[in-house]
Amino acid sequence: MEANVVDHSSMWSLVSNASIVVQLVMLTLLAASVTSWVMIFQRSTMLRAGRRALESFEERFWSGIDLSKLYRQAGSNPDPDSGVEQIFRAGFKEFSRLRQQPGVDPEAVMEGVARAMRVAISREEEKLEQSLPFLATVGSVSPYIGLFGTVWGIMNSFRGLATAQQATLATVAPGIAEALVATAIGLFAAIPAVIAYNRFAARSETLIGRYYTFADEFQAILHRKVHTSEE
Repeated sequence: MEANVVDHSSMWSLVSNASIVVQLVMLTLLAASVTSWVMIFQRSTMLRAGRRALESFEERFWSGIDLSKLYRQAGSNPDPDSGVEQIFRAGFKEFSRLRQQPGVDPEAVMEGVARAMRVAISREEEKLEQSLPFLATVGSVSPYIGLFGTVWGIMNSFRGLATAQQATLATVAPGIAEALVATAIGLFAAIPAVIAYNRFAARSETLIGRYYTFADEFQAILHRKVHTSEE
């Protein structure tokens, strides 16, 4: 009798004795949790690499190096993690292309540079926001999926209680405990996903803000350069 009580109190027993619907709910939530953790580690690594690459490139950019030389270095050894490098290359490439065309107005050159950098920033935004919708979905939907499994399990427990000859707490408690595991797994999947989503969204917004700041500063340098050459 005591061994039977221990078996009912174990987590594996609660999962294995649950109904098929509740087990499917648990499996779905576990799959969502594992996938979200994989994405959390990937996003965390990518954002750290992006921040380090930004600081490294800005250090080279403000060191006084010639922009043409910096462009050649970035082209010969591109850093896939450096979003700011992609923005710089897009802007300087458009600047050089328009400057080589005769009779192009300086303002038209700067408009082309601004447009090219906006496109590059938009691409970097898309990279930074990857996986965020999935994390938001897991964080918002998982508790409800777990609650569905719990409600279904409790319904089955009460149906079994109605057919039992003697209705006692020991009769219905294992079924309710099995059902509540679904809610616990739903919260286990949702809480890290919500925390990661908020953290990654804030970090991405910070990086994007720094990209826009760099683009404005770079555009101001090119503006002085194009007007100085015209004089």
